[in-house]
Amino acid sequence: MFRFFSALLLLGALVRLGALAQPAMAGEQFVPIKPGAGQEQIQARCTICHSMDYVRINSGFLSADGWKAEVAKMRTAFGAPLDDADAEAILRYLIENYGAGAKG
Repeated sequence: MFRFFSALLLLGALVRLGALAQPAMAGEQFVPIKPGAGQEQIQARCTICHSMDYVRINSGFLSADGWKAEVAKMRTAFGAPLDDADAEAILRYLIENYGAGAKG
């Protein structure tokens, strides 16, 4: 019985590690995002660390202030390589296309 649970635990760990070993690659996008001004910046900069799933998942509840805090966090806490112009373009894009209550 112990061997069975050990094997099951090992299998689960290997499956999880396989999922973790596939980070988003630069320019990789699993979920299409809405077209608009700033789309190029978000695809070029944000997908360095994560897929666009992150944007869609958070779009239901992040307001303009919420997206502003997220962009600031990505720059300061996580070191996202965004200059002020890119950060502003990305923020405008997120608010207009994925802010809580945005149409589309």
